[in-house]
Amino acid sequence: MQSTAFNWGFVSEPQAGSCFGMDENRCGFPRGKALGGTSVINYMIYNRGNKNDFDRWAAAGNYGWSWNEVLPYFLKSERSTLEGLENSPYHGRHGEWSVEYNRHRTLYSKLFIKASNLLGLREVDYNSGQQLGVSYLQANTINGKRHSAFKAFIEPILNRPNLHVMINTRATKVLIDPKTKIAYGVELLRNRKRYRISARKEVILSAGSFMSPQMLMLSGIGMKSDLDRIGIPTIQQLPVGKIMYDHVTHIGVVFVANTTGESVNSDRAIQPSNVVQYLQGHGILTIPGGVEALGFIKTKINDNRGETVPDIELIFLGGGYHSDEGTGIRRGIRITDKLYNSVFKRLEDKSIDAFTVAQMLFHPKSVGYLELKSSNPFHWPKFYHNYFKNADDVETLLEGIKATLKLVDTPQFKSIGARIHSVPLPRCAHIHFGTDDYWRCSIRTLSSSLHHQTSTCKMGPITDRTSVVSPELKVHGIQNLRVVDTSIIPEAPTAHTNAMSFMIGEKCADMIKRQWS
Repeated sequence: MQSTAFNWGFVSEPQAGSCFGMDENRCGFPRGKALGGTSVINYMIYNRGNKNDFDRWAAAGNYGWSWNEVLPYFLKSERSTLEGLENSPYHGRHGEWSVEYNRHRTLYSKLFIKASNLLGLREVDYNSGQQLGVSYLQANTINGKRHSAFKAFIEPILNRPNLHVMINTRATKVLIDPKTKIAYGVELLRNRKRYRISARKEVILSAGSFMSPQMLMLSGIGMKSDLDRIGIPTIQQLPVGKIMYDHVTHIGVVFVANTTGESVNSDRAIQPSNVVQYLQGHGILTIPGGVEALGFIKTKINDNRGETVPDIELIFLGGGYHSDEGTGIRRGIRITDKLYNSVFKRLEDKSIDAFTVAQMLFHPKSVGYLELKSSNPFHWPKFYHNYFKNADDVETLLEGIKATLKLVDTPQFKSIGARIHSVPLPRCAHIHFGTDDYWRCSIRTLSSSLHHQTSTCKMGPITDRTSVVSPELKVHGIQNLRVVDTSIIPEAPTAHTNAMSFMIGEKCADMIKRQWS
């Protein structure tokens, strides 16, 4: 199972209504601190989104961002080796970034696909713009091994004379003339010394959905009331960090089966034969974070995007929290010892086979935000995710759970004796297990982020008072400054965000070349 270690341990602020199963009632918000950013720790899931996503962006005034206009940029960076899609117009074959199907498929994942078909979910290429259906995972791996942004794009060109990479260096603010509002450089710390680097043309801020808004606010761009509170003079008032969408995900539906040796766990993974297989590019260790397949369904709760746009993603894993004996996955999610030990620890028994289906909410009605603790650039922001502030989000996830239970109640899964792991969560034990109210309690207890936070530097026309950057990704009211990362995504997408971040970078690179050529 590919590594998903965490680097920066951000956490949300404690909030009523969610994260009750997590330490201190705080959900984990990890980020990658490395060359390649979070692509070195993510689950390698390649999911672009729905055609409807981008057409909505364009309809909101973001010219140039419709599906037909962004698709070439997805294709540009992609090097697809997807079997059966060799002639698809929706996949590139000559880019730098590898996309392939999982090199290993458990019996469970095959049953998941067949059971989904039986219930009317056809097999689809979920990166073709249309998603309703089911598919084996398309992953950013190469010969079964992680293919990060660094490996794909930076390592091959490190010797270029016009590229200078500084590691162990922390940017602390963008330098902006307060009178002319022109960005002219960046301040940074390196080996405990402060430096100022000048920019001849423009500054590109690409620090991610957490650090880009932090950098803007440290530089005097944000709401005046927020900046006054931490003693930073306001240069340009914009709603930086005031919107933060996230894909909250319920991770509490685990099943056990009558099979032997089929599920993913660390004991089986480290067997010498599996290590040899991994080095040869196949076997159980090539499964990205244990994820093998995705299902895309439309519930009856959310209909604001139409009948062809899914609102729930079913994420199939051939194991669970117990697969690494509670050492990594559950700690990353911050599940309490009490909850893990009372519900999941018994699944560490190697004679028990188990698998998990998680339900991810694509289009939450609950919206979070972030703010700075202080003017110290080494103090992480405070994150308020506001999960389930709108109760419709609970009901949508509940429909996703019901769809999952129907899948596992099919003849395919009955053939292996699959049944739900029915040990109740301690906080929900007073409610009859399996009822709607039990699952509502489970949703509020054992749902967490899948680390897809967006919109903290939202893209939109100048007439959109909730926006921070223009469709050219230029910061409103500031010259020579752009933000180029997932913080600019206008609303919660029908996608995991990694693929989108690459598309945004490719598209903005063309914008910059057009301006300065």
